[in-house]
Amino acid sequence: MMANRVLVTGGAGFIGSHLCERLIQEGNEVICVDNFHTGRKKNIEKLLSNPRFELIRHDITEAIRLEVDQVYNFACPASPIHYQSNAIKTIKTNVLGTTNMLGLAKRVKARILQASTSEVYGNPLEHPQKETYWGNVNPIGIRSCYDEGKRVAETLCFDYHRNHKVDIRVVRIFNTYGPRMLPDDGRVVSNFVVQALAGKDITIYGDGSQTRSFCYVDDLVEGIIKMMNTQDFNGPVNLGNDGEFTVKELAELVLKETGSSSKIVYKTLPQDDPSRRKPDLTLARQKLGYEPKVPLLEGIRKTVEYFKNHLD
Repeated sequence: MMANRVLVTGGAGFIGSHLCERLIQEGNEVICVDNFHTGRKKNIEKLLSNPRFELIRHDITEAIRLEVDQVYNFACPASPIHYQSNAIKTIKTNVLGTTNMLGLAKRVKARILQASTSEVYGNPLEHPQKETYWGNVNPIGIRSCYDEGKRVAETLCFDYHRNHKVDIRVVRIFNTYGPRMLPDDGRVVSNFVVQALAGKDITIYGDGSQTRSFCYVDDLVEGIIKMMNTQDFNGPVNLGNDGEFTVKELAELVLKETGSSSKIVYKTLPQDDPSRRKPDLTLARQKLGYEPKVPLLEGIRKTVEYFKNHLD
């Protein structure tokens, strides 16, 4: 594959930093843009001395001029705790930020990949979720800044494609976990692992029967890069893992792998929390030859190992 100059927004974040690393490994020049709202410098520490890596502290709600071949737009807090902490900022990042990145791609004729989310399906009435499903989203709820923000970002991508011939790619990312997740991001994997390692009660919201599909970060990055470099397919395409587990099963697995004596406690379910989440990966398999490879047990072991070494 030919080396490119690549812009990764949100490149110091959990998924963004893994993506930057992989793109550098493949011989590309990478410009990482991050405002460090949820990104961390230590996530990209290893890359800072690499002559092909450049870091710019910048917020994409403000325009930026750069010359690049490809743009991966990953700038946006992705966990409910962080995106709700400044809801207006979240929707601005999704709408103004995406508009700015599409404008940049249009100007320099770059291909742009938008990191969308399974949250565009809301609390789904269809299971598993196919790309053709339009979703069941509350437009005025506490999660709307993210859910509706990401839906508008997809709209912008397709309008820029139709009106300005911008070369777009849209991926809808399902639950992803692995090293470099923030310990306080409120996501179920990091929550359980951090609680178990600290010997605190493991909190399950609801009765634990709600299901999630957990994708290890390396599998996701593989799919993202495949999508960016696929010809004549704009998406949207689901990326994730279609193995389905209940939240209670995950809690029990984490307890076993950490050897923790924590107890499981149950609390009330938050507003608009989806009861089932599972991607239909038919399109990703067909168009990208995508196949998640890391089983949950192996991924949880790597994640536990990371948190053991990185909890202050």
